Amino acid sequence: MQNNLPVYQHPALTVLVDDSQSFLSSLSFQLAPQFGCKTFGDGEAALHWLREAEKKRADSDLATIRVNYDEDGDLLERRNVSLYLDRIYRTVMDRQRFDTPAVLVVDYAMPGMNGVELCALCQDMPIKKILLTGQADEKIAINAFNRKLIDCFISKSDPGAIDFLRAEIPRLQRAFFDERTHTLKDLLARHIYSYLYDPAVGELTEELRKRYRFVEHYLFPNPPGILFFDERGRATLMVIETAEGLTAHYEIALDQGAPQELLSGLKEFRLVPFFSDTAGTYLKEIGDAWLSYCLPPQVCRGRQTYYWALFDLPAHYLQGHVYSYAEYQLDRQAGGTL
Repeated sequence: MQNNLPVYQHPALTVLVDDSQSFLSSLSFQLAPQFGCKTFGDGEAALHWLREAEKKRADSDLATIRVNYDEDGDLLERRNVSLYLDRIYRTVMDRQRFDTPAVLVVDYAMPGMNGVELCALCQDMPIKKILLTGQADEKIAINAFNRKLIDCFISKSDPGAIDFLRAEIPRLQRAFFDERTHTLKDLLARHIYSYLYDPAVGELTEELRKRYRFVEHYLFPNPPGILFFDERGRATLMVIETAEGLTAHYEIALDQGAPQELLSGLKEFRLVPFFSDTAGTYLKEIGDAWLSYCLPPQVCRGRQTYYWALFDLPAHYLQGHVYSYAEYQLDRQAGGTL
């Protein structure tokens, strides 16, 4: 299975629905060390909350993508798409982002609205769905899966149920963000962000998330790359260059009269630059200080060869306070959920 790379991904909520309060409390407690959970004792309340959350999600996505038409008419060939790429990574200032519902875990056997009925009413939402069943409900669950009303199901009495959920929730969260950013990714991949569809880059990104305990990532526009944040909001930029991109850096540096050592490093793909104080390119005023803006590359070989390096992101790029996942967790513990 290909390891898709969402345009962005951050911790999100797992919504638990069951009419047994004792089961809800136990399940939430067992999942809480790894996932943020929101619980409901009936389907109607859960559905109302999910619909309100979906409205907020749609408004957030529209802030990033605008589809405009020329004044002369509304012909499709005259359609213009405007992308506000800097708004993607500045999502880290949004205190509401961690309250995004990504996975729904719902019991089938509930009075009133059962689990399958709730999932059917959520079909127009991107949330991923796990159905909890009793021993007699397996045929119902298989039918719901075949109708694509749910993404998977598990018996509540299965001794491995918690381990299954701990494995499936991260997979479904990733699928949620990949589907949520699919339209945006299609537009971006036509240009310099083709690596978004390269499984090798997806696997590398996941490896870096685990190695450095990054909890969220966002596409970064200039220079092209992926911006990671750890739990405490520390930012690390993975600059991703191709041979074509490094050649462009070389040509600009050559025109600016850069030192020969920098020119050789760029021309031979031995340096990855991040000229963070000069709009991303070498300018002559940098002079011999160029070394502080460059790192030796690591190589990722996928559908093409990528040269990448990890840089600390200067604070002036964010222009505000990063609301970290650690702060969010403290707010929840203090009863200040947003």
